[in-house]
Amino acid sequence: MSGHTYIGDTLKSLNKLGVGIAMDDFGTGYSSLSYLRSYPFDTLKIDRSFVNDITIDPADRELVNATIAMAHGLGLRVIAEGVETEEQLLHLAEHGCEMAQGYLFSQPVSAKKITRMLERQNQSKTDSLSGDLAH
Repeated sequence: MSGHTYIGDTLKSLNKLGVGIAMDDFGTGYSSLSYLRSYPFDTLKIDRSFVNDITIDPADRELVNATIAMAHGLGLRVIAEGVETEEQLLHLAEHGCEMAQGYLFSQPVSAKKITRMLERQNQSKTDSLSGDLAH
C-alpha cells in the first residue's frame, strides 16, 4: 500500500463519504503501525492468532490489551477476530474491545443465507411495527 498516493487519496475520499475503514489482521503480515498514521482508519481488527490464547498465554494477553489501549488512544474502535469462548469474550469486554467475531457467535454463513436471515428479521420488525400501530 505504501508509496502509492492514489491509495491514500482514495481512502480519504471514501472516508469523507462516510465509509468506515478497518485495518484487518492487525499484528500480522502487512498491517503496520505506520499505516495507522497514514490512512483514515476508524477500526482496528485484532488478528485471531493473538485472540486464540489470551486466556492462557500472558504474552498474547498483554499484546491484545496493549493493542486495545493503543487503538483507543488513536480514537479507533476495536474488533477481535476468532472469539470462540465466553472467557475470551469476557476478557476482551473487560479491556474495552467494542466488537468481536468468531465461532462463539456463528459458523460462517453464505451470502444467500445471511440475506434470508436479514429479510426475515426486517419482516419481523415491520410486522411488529404494524401491530403496534393497529393498537
